[in-house]
Amino acid sequence: MVRKTVEALASGVRFGKFVSVGAVGAVFDVTTTTALIVGVGVLGEYAKLVGAEVAIIVMFVINERWTFSELGAPGAVPMLTRFLRSNLVRSGGLAVQFLIVRGLRQLDVSVVVFGFDFWQLIPVPIAIGASVLLNYVAESLLTWRVTRS
Repeated sequence: MVRKTVEALASGVRFGKFVSVGAVGAVFDVTTTTALIVGVGVLGEYAKLVGAEVAIIVMFVINERWTFSELGAPGAVPMLTRFLRSNLVRSGGLAVQFLIVRGLRQLDVSVVVFGFDFWQLIPVPIAIGASVLLNYVAESLLTWRVTRS
């Protein structure tokens, strides 16, 4: 069982698709968040929540039709179940990002270059990388259940 799971997760093609879909999701997230803040005047925190959910929906649709297209039972109810699982997984990924950024920023570390402390930025890509890995594993195993194929 462990070997089958590792083999299913080790698909370079599937992981590449997943990361590509994540990049598309990031564009939707940033675009939606920015449009709501600048164009509509929505408070940044609320705009970010809407942007994240728009990205989650877009990423689910693309992953459903491309990355994991050969997996998952057909029909509206199974797809809705996968969508709800995906939302839960992605929400967990956002929580992990928040906790990592918050935790790393609490460390007494400075990386000052030309008077700017880059340590305030460094935790963000670390958190995103951890979240991508977590989301890939959880989406593969819980949402689309790659080990069933």
